[in-house]
Amino acid sequence: MDKMTLNDPQAPLRGTIAVPGDKSISHRAVMFGGMAKGRTTVSGFLPGEDCLRTIECFRLLGADIRRTGTDLVIDSPGIDGWQEPADILYTGNSGTTTRLMLGILAGSRVHSVIAGDESIARRPMKRVTGPLQQMGADIRGRKGAQYTPVSVLGGPLRPIDYDMPVASAQVKSAILFAAMRAEGTSVIREKEVSRDHTERMMQNFGMRVQAEEGVITLQGGQELVPVHVDVPGDISSAAFFLAASALVPGSEVVLENVGLNPTRTGMIDVLEAMGTDFGVDVSRSDDSEIRGTVTIRSSSLKATEIGGDLIPRLIDEIPIIALLATQAEGTTVIRDAEELRVKETDRIAAVAEELGKLGADIIPTDDGMIINGPTKLSGAVLDSRGDHRIGMMAAVAALITDGPVELRGPGCIAISYPEFFEHLNILRGN
Repeated sequence: MDKMTLNDPQAPLRGTIAVPGDKSISHRAVMFGGMAKGRTTVSGFLPGEDCLRTIECFRLLGADIRRTGTDLVIDSPGIDGWQEPADILYTGNSGTTTRLMLGILAGSRVHSVIAGDESIARRPMKRVTGPLQQMGADIRGRKGAQYTPVSVLGGPLRPIDYDMPVASAQVKSAILFAAMRAEGTSVIREKEVSRDHTERMMQNFGMRVQAEEGVITLQGGQELVPVHVDVPGDISSAAFFLAASALVPGSEVVLENVGLNPTRTGMIDVLEAMGTDFGVDVSRSDDSEIRGTVTIRSSSLKATEIGGDLIPRLIDEIPIIALLATQAEGTTVIRDAEELRVKETDRIAAVAEELGKLGADIIPTDDGMIINGPTKLSGAVLDSRGDHRIGMMAAVAALITDGPVELRGPGCIAISYPEFFEHLNILRGN
């Protein structure tokens, strides 16, 4: 689908939905299941394009992965039994697949080549390949393995003591995957704690990993034990309906089985700071992930400041938070979010330009943006730029604009939320 016109009146959103499985956890469930010897089962898997790329990579390595809807059965010979892939491991637009696979393959026994689409070819990989090379990984590619395609010749690795220069769960996870295979104890230090799905899933698969006050310690050489993984709903996907319900008068939306991992709930903190009417009911907490139900109603919004250690907990939600800020009373400041410059697009520039087309008063900065509100938004032609978060932000914006919004490139939304428009129509009574 090249484009679509969104021209909805401001009718309230009402109802209950369950958002798709968490993208980050779905990736990792396949990765750990593919590395563990034996049978791993997964429920609630996100069948989005990015996660399906991860499945294809592990199939090429020799894992038998069968999918029925959102359920997976993974039978793997284990990382030591992998076959050398007969083709390039193509990761599409998935930065998570690309970066985490580098860490996994570095400690394997196979030679492989990783490549993605044009967007991935522009995204920096040295932040991952650099520390992996310090561990002794044989990784080669363009400009010193700074960009894909990248060749990885798996082999023995040394442990590492590493201070994270930026808060990045992808970089941290890639190093942790390599550290699993290193001969000795690795230590990773974070100034600001990023999402910890990898550490939690390590424990779920029987590994001992210590994480306290931003210091993660892992002894290499531990065996993975295959288990069942129940993936909660993705709070980053839920964020778009949380925002839509807060913005459209008369709305009340209930989102079930949403992941409430503390390293991911920055969006909840922002909703509270902006004065929204919402409630959270934790329905289940197990050894791996916390989940629950979130209810939100239309609200009068007030501006807030977002920065510091809050940023890693909501980095993917900043586009929709920026839209919320256009309707909030006062000036919202987002800072310390320079990581947005190296996402699927330069999200700082993309958010400012696309919302600016609608009439938003938004000023991009080097590490964030300044947004003055409230501002009346008008219809316009918006471009997703191939970024699913920008596409969903545009679709939610169309719910409150004066006039239609034409969205170019809506198909990219399927990367993380294949049922997005279906769920939007359900909540609008269509």
